[in-house]
Amino acid sequence: MSAREHWHEEKQSAYLYRALAEVERAPAARALFGELASAADEQAAIWAAKLEGQAPVFAPSARARIVVRMVRAIGARRMLPALAALKVRGLSVYGSKAPRGHAMPKSREDFGARHRSVGAGGALRAAVFGVNDGLVSNASLIMGVSGAGADARTILLSGFAGLLAGAFSMAAGEYISVRSQRELFEYQIGLERDELAEYPEEEAEEIALIYRARGLELDEARALARRMMQDPENALDTLAREELGLNPDDLGSPWGAAWSSFAAFALGAALPLAPFAVFDGQRALAATVALTLLALFVVGAVLALFSGRSAWLSGLRMVAIGSAAGAATWLVGRALGVAVD
Repeated sequence: MSAREHWHEEKQSAYLYRALAEVERAPAARALFGELASAADEQAAIWAAKLEGQAPVFAPSARARIVVRMVRAIGARRMLPALAALKVRGLSVYGSKAPRGHAMPKSREDFGARHRSVGAGGALRAAVFGVNDGLVSNASLIMGVSGAGADARTILLSGFAGLLAGAFSMAAGEYISVRSQRELFEYQIGLERDELAEYPEEEAEEIALIYRARGLELDEARALARRMMQDPENALDTLAREELGLNPDDLGSPWGAAWSSFAAFALGAALPLAPFAVFDGQRALAATVALTLLALFVVGAVLALFSGRSAWLSGLRMVAIGSAAGAATWLVGRALGVAVD
């Protein structure tokens, strides 16, 4: 990236920080973003000096202007992904404030340690939701085609097509999502690496400002930031987590995410389809309904592990939701089948 591009990035960061300071109600966060804006202006001046007086008049990008309007309309919390993509730092103050009983992290290993078990649980939760999506969508498809009066062979082919279409769609969506997250991280960390090499003291001061907004005394925050900046890789990791709100540990493999989504959806979609590979007519439909209702209850009970609710209530709620979806598509299929006949 050229010096002119770095200059524009810093000026745009200052523009965004001032917009956040305007809408932020919490005094500490408002002060943080105001100071980050001033720091960004100082860093822009460093890059402007390299341009030998050639720095143009600053104008924020259309993307930045739209994000600022959205922040003013709906608040910063709802715009965190867009703000992170625009290299806004200090976003960890919106969700990473250390609660009582938890010390401020003192080393690279401390960051995210409390949440690693949550991340592992998140993978299981995503798999359960993938199974649920496949189960409800394909069961509803089968009920709709069955309601239209199709024979078992047609239902089997339709259900298999629905399984493949849904699984590939889920896989493609997950691949794009995770790939985009990784590209964002790689882009942002590349910018941070350049800036860390160009003005390490200013970067350390930004980290100190963030820590001060999170409750540390300024001198202690500066000492902590200087210690972290002694190791370049530690510094980059810290900048990603604390300034940008990015967690490298949360970034998985795009292909792994795609395969997991495909397998979870396919597993769920295969359950209501299986009886039509064994039985014919009403026996197959009855077996599908029974198997689907049982699977919906199990999925709801498993999801109770993540919500803290009663497994029975969660399972019955999932059965009710799935039954409503299946009944609605059966009625629509029935009406269409009658109309066509």
